[in-house]
Amino acid sequence: MPTGIHLRDVRAQLFDAAERVLLRAGPSGLTSRAVTAEADCAKGVLHRHFEDFDAFLAALVLDRIHRLEAHADDLQAGTGDLVETVAEVLTEVFSSVAVSIVALITFRDELRHRLRAARPGPGIPLATDAANVLADYLAAERDLGRLAPDADVRTLAPTLIGAGHLLFADRTGEPPSEEAVRQMAATVLAGALR
Repeated sequence: MPTGIHLRDVRAQLFDAAERVLLRAGPSGLTSRAVTAEADCAKGVLHRHFEDFDAFLAALVLDRIHRLEAHADDLQAGTGDLVETVAEVLTEVFSSVAVSIVALITFRDELRHRLRAARPGPGIPLATDAANVLADYLAAERDLGRLAPDADVRTLAPTLIGAGHLLFADRTGEPPSEEAVRQMAATVLAGALR
């Protein structure tokens, strides 16, 4: 006899459930049982679709990285206020579940190992990907003359990500104001703006 409810897009429902658990309980509260309870399905559903819980978590992080990369196509260099655009990107990245995902990646060795196998390179997955998105945007702005020709966008971008992460890191407190994020972005970019 079947149990639970029929799930149409199992991966998406499990990923969304995992994000809700992460936002509510943090990385230490994220277990396969918590995810399946949040998704209102049997625990076996997760294990039918993923080799194990770390495979599920790796797929979740990679899915969120792909979403971030898809959003990068929406960034239009040369339009709008550059500092405001950077502040909006940082707010979008860190007001989502990204702060908890970065903590999760740091917290789970096997997850980090799987992500490095899937996406070799330095840094923490998702945070590094967000820095790459920002660096590409800043490079396009530099090419248009809105940043100094010698602006080191490969240093500016991770600096912005690190400072943004620090602003948003307290998942239990109030998020920073739009003005605080904008001020931080303006300060980091001050020497490069034209």
